Amino acid sequence: MKGNKKVIDALNKLLAGELAAMDQYFIHSEMYDDWGLSKLYERIAHEFEDEKGHAKAIISRILFLEGTPDLVTREPIKVGKDVPEMLRNDLEVEYTVVKNLRDVIALCEKEQDYQTREMLRKQLEDTEEDHAYWLEKQLGLIDKIGLKNYQQSQM
Repeated sequence: MKGNKKVIDALNKLLAGELAAMDQYFIHSEMYDDWGLSKLYERIAHEFEDEKGHAKAIISRILFLEGTPDLVTREPIKVGKDVPEMLRNDLEVEYTVVKNLRDVIALCEKEQDYQTREMLRKQLEDTEEDHAYWLEKQLGLIDKIGLKNYQQSQM
């Protein structure tokens, strides 16, 4: 099915963000594992898999619309040096993804591509209600119980 070029271009922009999120979650999960923070490792490795699923869905949709997925372009990643910075950087990525998803959902509505819109709405729900919410909670816990207690709870 020949898709709308504006929608395909917007999907490739989203793909660049998802691929960058995957890269950032991957390096952060490996750092947590190296530091012995196994609970953080498991959760962030799970987030990596979720981002991979989002990227796969976007790639599949671009192909369905007879576009070419751009797997080279990536948004810049920010690798943290400690747990709070890593969590903040990951949360910043999620906030950017939320904004971009909302923009592309609006474009899909305007261009009457309702199937792509629905796929992106599911990703938005996952990003807002799972990823960003969880990261906000972790940063809140660090504020409430202190970094040392938080890190100990993640071993």
